[in-house]
Amino acid sequence: METPRANPAPNPRIVLGIDPGTRVVGFGAIALAPRGYRFLGAGVIRTPAKAEVAARLGQIRVELDQILTDLAPGVVVVEEAFAHRNVQSALRIGEGRGVVISSAVAAGAQVVQIPPAVAKKALVGFGAADKSQVAAMVARLLGLEKLPEPMDATDALALALTHAIRSTSPLA
Repeated sequence: METPRANPAPNPRIVLGIDPGTRVVGFGAIALAPRGYRFLGAGVIRTPAKAEVAARLGQIRVELDQILTDLAPGVVVVEEAFAHRNVQSALRIGEGRGVVISSAVAAGAQVVQIPPAVAKKALVGFGAADKSQVAAMVARLLGLEKLPEPMDATDALALALTHAIRSTSPLA
């Protein structure tokens, strides 16, 4: 049996946002820098649509564990559950959130949950802002000429930025 590789100590200056799901999981990482925020990376974990839910959740866990090992974030920000019209969709999102939270805790990161409307309000000033408005503000705050795609990655960066703004504010 191979000896497991030790995870590096979590870095409190690295914040990883996660937009959970079971088919597509968005992730985006930033570092708290002396003059703002520094973009570290973003992307998505995609699982096969026809795979069984358990197999998709297992794939998410394996890929997310690798991302957590590579980045060693001190904080993982997960989109908080919200009421969903379709019960099956809500259950699937909840399963994905559970995998994300479990993986983050196992990596030694602090887990913070933020509702989508709170992130929108923190970044755009309006809790019902649309995804394009949020994406534009993410790009502006991170000095990005081009936004990471797809929107799941941008949504994850929005969560990371919201936590960073809220935690570094003198009012926090």
